[in-house]
Amino acid sequence: MRIPFNNTYAQLPRRFYFKQEASKVPAPKVIRINTSLAKELSLDPNELKSARGFAFLSGNATPEGADPLAQAYAGHQFGNFSPQLGDGRALLIGELLDQSGKRFDLQLKGSGPTPFSRSGDGRSALGPVLREYIVSEAMAALGVPTTRALAAVSTGEPVHRQHGPEPGGIFTRIAASHIRVGTFQYFYSRNDVEALQILTDYTIERHYPRASNPIELLRAVIATQASLVAHWMSLGFIHGVMNTDNCAISGETIDFGPCAFMDKFHPQCVFSSIDRNARYAWGNQASIAHWNLMRFAETLLPLIDSDTDKAITLAETELKAFGDLFQKDYQTRFLQKLGLPETSSHDEIDRCLKLLTEQEIDFTLFFRRLTRFAAGESSEPLAELFPDKVIFRDWLNDWNQSSLDVSKMRETNPILIPRNHRVEQAIRAGYQGDLAPFHRLVDALKNPFAEQEEYSDLETPPRPEEAVHETFCGT
Repeated sequence: MRIPFNNTYAQLPRRFYFKQEASKVPAPKVIRINTSLAKELSLDPNELKSARGFAFLSGNATPEGADPLAQAYAGHQFGNFSPQLGDGRALLIGELLDQSGKRFDLQLKGSGPTPFSRSGDGRSALGPVLREYIVSEAMAALGVPTTRALAAVSTGEPVHRQHGPEPGGIFTRIAASHIRVGTFQYFYSRNDVEALQILTDYTIERHYPRASNPIELLRAVIATQASLVAHWMSLGFIHGVMNTDNCAISGETIDFGPCAFMDKFHPQCVFSSIDRNARYAWGNQASIAHWNLMRFAETLLPLIDSDTDKAITLAETELKAFGDLFQKDYQTRFLQKLGLPETSSHDEIDRCLKLLTEQEIDFTLFFRRLTRFAAGESSEPLAELFPDKVIFRDWLNDWNQSSLDVSKMRETNPILIPRNHRVEQAIRAGYQGDLAPFHRLVDALKNPFAEQEEYSDLETPPRPEEAVHETFCGT
């Protein structure tokens, strides 16, 4: 199969990665190909659906021009540093240029063991593959910077996990790159200043060509992370595992294992089964992003200045900007969701979210019904959400005194999100061989801001017996 690879990471020194071929699987079947994304990357969707395409997407064949490798990185996981993590079940197959000349990684996840697998099998169960396909494509449609899904494949062999055997799958991820804060930490922890300089130069050239030195790189990454997390929070999204190895330098959302979208709003909402102390709760995400950026800044200190004290002072000055950058983006997004002028007080946001918390209101449904009311529809569907109608009417009357921007509300308040119970239903059906719910959900989420009568059932929150209270890492 001919793929126009244009590889650069494989040209870096060998201590950045291990060269590795994917492990073969017995009976691969393609579940879904993202045809529109394939075309953007100058790939032929029909060829991807052919026998040669099956072989490539399952790891059973290495296309001409590919240079598969497992990338090295370290990371803080729930605050604890691991000096060596790396791609334990994924391979960077190669890099592609899209039609505009922008560079992307093509990675297979679940492609077999690598030198970084430790005791793992290097495989993925089908559930995490379907989840990442659904959520990453939904995030893209919502306008959030994110890695993308090119393909999902079943392998025809089981993987053994905590609760027994599960069907296996392989996910083809497209990313601006897989350079993480943890990539920089890998070399910093080894005092490999030469590698840090190489990595910094490579990252600047690939992602931030306007930066001319490490301080300007740090400044740019701080800005992208502040904007990214504000965008997440405006949609009720909880990443769930904001470890430094899951913090992409490009500013994309990466790794969707235990992620979730809130139903009922609460600032301390958390879903991840392994986040027992709510470190990565919805309301903590900005402070965690700042903490991750502090770890990134540490790795750049040897390059910023030979005088460590001076380097720290320069880095701290940049890090102080994060709070204002985040608050500005966060306030802009939430005022738009409320239809309020940009000069409105932050108190308007706080009062609204306090109301949603105390009344236990569905986050997405509230903002969409508020949008419909602002557009001239009845307030009754909105009022139905609130157990205390008096408190609601008081808030609504105060809010409705402003000049409302309905167009901004429509642009920022989605009708459809990948609700957790719908994702779980699609995964459970997929395990039984029924992929129709998966395909239907992916199709519906392509247009999250549009009224789609045929998908109206996907708007509704879960019934009590359907609610998902815990999500799991796909490892």
